[in-house]
Amino acid sequence: MTRDDRLPRDAQSILELAARSMFDLFANASEGMLLVDRNGRVVWINDQYRRFLPALGYAREEDFVGHPVSSVVQNTQMHQVLETGKPILIDLLTNKAGTFVVSRIPLRDDAGAVIGVLGIVLFDHPETTLQPFIAKFARLEQDLNEARRELASQRRAKYTFASFVGTSPAALEVKRQARRAAQSASPVLLLGETGTGKELLAHAIHAASPRAGRSFVGVNMAAVPEALLEAEFFGVAPGAYTGADKKGRDGKFKLADGGTLFLDELGDMPMAVQVKLLRALQDGEIEPLGSNQLIRCDVRVVAATSRDLVQLVRDGLFREDLYYRLNVLPIRVPPLRERRDDLPLLVEALCEDIAARGGSAQHELDAGAQALLAAQPWRGNIRELRNVLEQLALRSDTPQIHAALVEQVLRQSGLDRIEPAVPSAALPRGGAGVALDERPLPEQIAELERRAIAAALARTGGNRAAAARLLGISRASLYDKLGDVSEFQTAV
Repeated sequence: MTRDDRLPRDAQSILELAARSMFDLFANASEGMLLVDRNGRVVWINDQYRRFLPALGYAREEDFVGHPVSSVVQNTQMHQVLETGKPILIDLLTNKAGTFVVSRIPLRDDAGAVIGVLGIVLFDHPETTLQPFIAKFARLEQDLNEARRELASQRRAKYTFASFVGTSPAALEVKRQARRAAQSASPVLLLGETGTGKELLAHAIHAASPRAGRSFVGVNMAAVPEALLEAEFFGVAPGAYTGADKKGRDGKFKLADGGTLFLDELGDMPMAVQVKLLRALQDGEIEPLGSNQLIRCDVRVVAATSRDLVQLVRDGLFREDLYYRLNVLPIRVPPLRERRDDLPLLVEALCEDIAARGGSAQHELDAGAQALLAAQPWRGNIRELRNVLEQLALRSDTPQIHAALVEQVLRQSGLDRIEPAVPSAALPRGGAGVALDERPLPEQIAELERRAIAAALARTGGNRAAAARLLGISRASLYDKLGDVSEFQTAV
């Protein structure tokens, strides 16, 4: 063998020769190269890389070079290499120009400090050159995106305050208190009968809070077996018990980290779980089942119950210390019988939703049907009202629903007694023997106006446009006056 004296014999010279040779190899064999400085700005691209510029959306090289790499190359990881100083030898990059196999190599000065990053496009058609690898990556990316979309749809708030229909004083007061509660990080306790809309308000509080962008996670105490509640709340460590998932399982607290945890039917929570819940609320830490490790969780709690928590505390069925921990911002959600003025609006909103879900035309209730509905006690509140309206929509052969059909449905719903329809309020008449109303004339006129609007809404089944035409005023004027109508409890 002949000896080649051109080869260096010291390590430093060998490294320099190898680096120069590798750079020449990459520059000629690769599909493109770009260089960014320590500030993340593109300072150079080679001839091969220039052909990608039109696909990236740049007609001129000066529109690309000199700009931050994160703003001109979508999904780039060059900044990560700058921050860590660690190379990314093989990676897939997808952007407007296509999918590429790329390498990213940090460049250092004599002192070892990172002064830039060299990005190399190894393949610009990996779907043919690396087909199995690309196919696996595409499947994993698709599965991940689907999981993210499904999780986002499940964990986001479904309702806002606009979903809580009503302009009565009771409804407006509830929304006022809930909006104030939304701006606080303190626990909220929603109290009220079943079917009044407590869960809807919990969603609305989350949607109006600074945590709206994070998860909303709900737990119904009555729906989860007592033996599983602890695992449901706090999660399970890997291999905590025989048959447990080897990867473990996150609990509701962990899923709601940074967001809102909604505890429905709070009064049904077992005592054993109450102790751990109190600790989690006080310390902001949870301990998964089968684990000795404490996990920090930032969770805002909104709880709801239809039971008398004070009586449960007296009976020893609910911890007093937990009650005081949760009863920071109590909000009483009134039953439907305390906000009868909202009935026309609720009927209109519910009928619209029922028609949209069923893909059918919206039904309207005549004045007699409205009056009969307004007279009932509604022990199941809005949930019961919706059930009755759904039955009416399915049984009615005409777009307009009359009182006879309403009475038939109410009787078949198992009510002990059907209250008679509330008659229209009689207006006072002047004459001998009639006491003079000594209130100021503007107040009497306002009352008359409120009665007329309420009666028109009842007559038209809550249809505001029709009510405005019936009264001979514009729809905008009707909207302006609706607030006044809600302040007057009237029989319609």
